[in-house]
Amino acid sequence: MTGTIQAHTFRPRDLVGGHIVIDLVNTVTARDAEPVDWLDGYPRLLEWAALTGHFAPAALGDLRRLAETEPGRAASALERIRGLREALYDLITALLGQDVAAAEGAAGQVESHWKQAVASARLAVRGTTPQPQVGVGTSGLEYLRHELALQAFDLFRTLPLDRTRLCPGLRCGWVFIDSSRGGRRRWCDMATCGNVAKGRTHYQRKRQTASPQGHHQPPGDR
Repeated sequence: MTGTIQAHTFRPRDLVGGHIVIDLVNTVTARDAEPVDWLDGYPRLLEWAALTGHFAPAALGDLRRLAETEPGRAASALERIRGLREALYDLITALLGQDVAAAEGAAGQVESHWKQAVASARLAVRGTTPQPQVGVGTSGLEYLRHELALQAFDLFRTLPLDRTRLCPGLRCGWVFIDSSRGGRRRWCDMATCGNVAKGRTHYQRKRQTASPQGHHQPPGDR
């Protein structure tokens, strides 16, 4: 990803992807314009992880203490999770675009992260199914990346491509799984991109009605 890194306070409205792996992909916004990376540091990554509700608070507390004592390793771990995130985005978009060559290249990158996760995992029984499981004790500061890589493997086995969308909102480009009953969800979130688009359309219609010959700029984006 080429773009800027910007501090961001994560809120529940930022988790609209329908899967934690897709929510990680969406920690970059404005992918359709000038991308902005919201993960401006390892502590921010931990804030995001806490908001998802997927990780135990005790594990996140351990990671926070590790990051404070080993800031250099934490920065490296953050760079690697960014690498996983971009490989995931490339794979999803290649699959949606039916670009086999690009999908194979991106899959190879995701595979590298997945293999590293498996190397740090143990086989644990969840319910009645043995599954690889990682923890802070074996993965250290790489725990979040390893867990998300394992989750990504499960996601791609069941990802409904016919329900997977890229939000067309201006300065958005977020990925989401459309779980609506009718399968007609267009926006990542109607309260943000959907309402902005409706407002822009309404504005343009009003201006055209008031001055059919004029040329006007739409209101600002979110």
